[in-house]
Amino acid sequence: MRDHPSHIWVRGDLSRDRVAALRALVREVPPPVAPVVNGHRRLRGPYTIGGAILRALVPVALERSPGLVAEHDIEIRAVAPSLRPVVPARRQTIEARLTEDERILVPAPRRTLRIANGIAEFVRDCLEGPRTLLVDNLHEADPADRELLRVLARRVPDLTLAIGSAEPPGESTGEGARLVEARAQGGPPDDYVASDCTSDDPRAYRAYLSLPPEERARRHGRRAAELRAHPAAAEHALGAVPYHLEHGGDVDAAVQALWAAVDHCVTEGFLHAVVELGSRGLRLVEPGSDLWWRFTHRTATALAGLGRRAHAQELYDQARRVSVDPAVHAAAAYGTAMLDARDRDPARRDLARARAWINEAIAISTLLPDRRTRAFKLGFDQNGRALIELREGRADEALGLVRSAIDLAECDLPPQAHPVHRMVLFANRAQLLARLGRGEEALADLDRAVAIDPGFPDHYLDRGNLLFEMGRTDEALADYETAMRVSPPLPEAYYNRAELRLAAGDLDGARADLDHVIELDPGYLDAYVNRAGVLEMLGEHEAARRDVEAGLALDPGNAHLHGVLGQLETEAGRYAEAALAFDAALATDARLASAWANRATLRFETGDAPGAVDDLTRAIELGEDAALYFNRATALDALGRGREALLDLRRALALAPDDPDVRAALERHEKAG
Repeated sequence: MRDHPSHIWVRGDLSRDRVAALRALVREVPPPVAPVVNGHRRLRGPYTIGGAILRALVPVALERSPGLVAEHDIEIRAVAPSLRPVVPARRQTIEARLTEDERILVPAPRRTLRIANGIAEFVRDCLEGPRTLLVDNLHEADPADRELLRVLARRVPDLTLAIGSAEPPGESTGEGARLVEARAQGGPPDDYVASDCTSDDPRAYRAYLSLPPEERARRHGRRAAELRAHPAAAEHALGAVPYHLEHGGDVDAAVQALWAAVDHCVTEGFLHAVVELGSRGLRLVEPGSDLWWRFTHRTATALAGLGRRAHAQELYDQARRVSVDPAVHAAAAYGTAMLDARDRDPARRDLARARAWINEAIAISTLLPDRRTRAFKLGFDQNGRALIELREGRADEALGLVRSAIDLAECDLPPQAHPVHRMVLFANRAQLLARLGRGEEALADLDRAVAIDPGFPDHYLDRGNLLFEMGRTDEALADYETAMRVSPPLPEAYYNRAELRLAAGDLDGARADLDHVIELDPGYLDAYVNRAGVLEMLGEHEAARRDVEAGLALDPGNAHLHGVLGQLETEAGRYAEAALAFDAALATDARLASAWANRATLRFETGDAPGAVDDLTRAIELGEDAALYFNRATALDALGRGREALLDLRRALALAPDDPDVRAALERHEKAG
């Protein structure tokens, strides 16, 4: 993958000037994929830019290579809804056919990265030579589009990005982008409404404000009607249509359009768009109404997913102040509990407070009058409390709660109702059973979860991990590769396969998978940790050092990376630096056996045999291994403690009876004794 010094950043205050500069560039760059794309999220929502790329490429690809389109059906249908009639769903989860109240899963923020990687691979495979993507208004683009451009810049060598923005050069084009300053252009002012209110020409906005309010509303209403009749109406419904309706005088129509957009974006995992659209909807609806709560709940859930805990807390607090509906109070209590229990930073979690809120949710749900509603909500809350119990170290209590939730679903819900709820409960019970060492029971529950929704990739990963732990590596591999097939590019699946290959001694295969993980997600810390270790074993010390440096830039205190750095410094003969690295690793994680073992090697090589014995003893306490006993025997022998060395060699042989080095050393000691 080459660098992109050819990327171009066009900076200017007005879109008119930037677009003129972008069009002028066409003479010196490869042919454009499409005319200049206005990336303002107000036009077509979270993937205004991505949709424009696909609308240009997919029709041609359908004629030339329909299999390529089918291979990326999930990504294309998510990014460009207007293409759904010509791109059938080949892979689909069961949520697509469920009613709103049964669609309880909110995709994690990382789903947009999966989508962006899938689109990048589609674009890469579509292009038959160098092309250019011309985009304006990047500073107004949704974060999902910005992420997509970063991935395109990194992964599509034949694509030059020419980006117009009022902001200084940013990360979307990578390092080395050429800066072009847009010169002022003349011409008449824009029609503000016809630009879907994206024009930054102050003359256009002044002309718009000079119109009587009723005329402004009429123009907005007319524009909304035009866009609803447009071939790409499905995308305008996520951007310009709700905006025009908000300003067109028909509040009910605006509210319904905003809710439809929020519901779509929640399902697809476009969480930033959910927050923006949901907040706008909340300003229009009657506080305390059913739709007000639905906007509140969806927006708070998206905020929590984005880590914006304080704002989510404000919405739940407001719900408690406004509503007298018990179901609202139960759901708000559950949501508040999860803000504490699921905080990404363990130091900020307050499990005692989370327990208080989840107990309130359970108490309210227990009193709900409708049996089916009660069974669902109470089971949901008990599952939430199980998470808190688990994080407080009470796995048995957590298991009992999840079992109770499953019993409620099986006894009080119709057989086909709430399949996603059941799937989540089976998967959670499986995790708890596996933690308690009951692998076969856990496997049966994961089989149930996969059977409910064979298109949901995460449970293949979970089942693959369990199978791997149980030594059933062929089945684990099959699950990892199934997860790859049913999902857009999934870094976790390649990472897990790399671990499986590493355990089998396939260093080259593990490295290839880890290379791909980092290509998909340059922020995947564990991939740097493992690849650095693989590279060190392959003797590629400089490449391993680069991975250590990249990983430590993401997590400066990472014990595993400091441990690998210690090995590299030892190999280079930089013993003082190696000792510092091992000390840093063990200061962070005193249970890291590999750091004790490798520091022991360093100490032995630098003449500190007693220190080596001490370190190897600590490593053995963390987990017996034949190599550790063999190495401690060597250090003990150097200290003249032959009897202890003999005992270590006997234990090493018991652990590795086929190891010729251990057997030979033991025979020498026994003859000498």
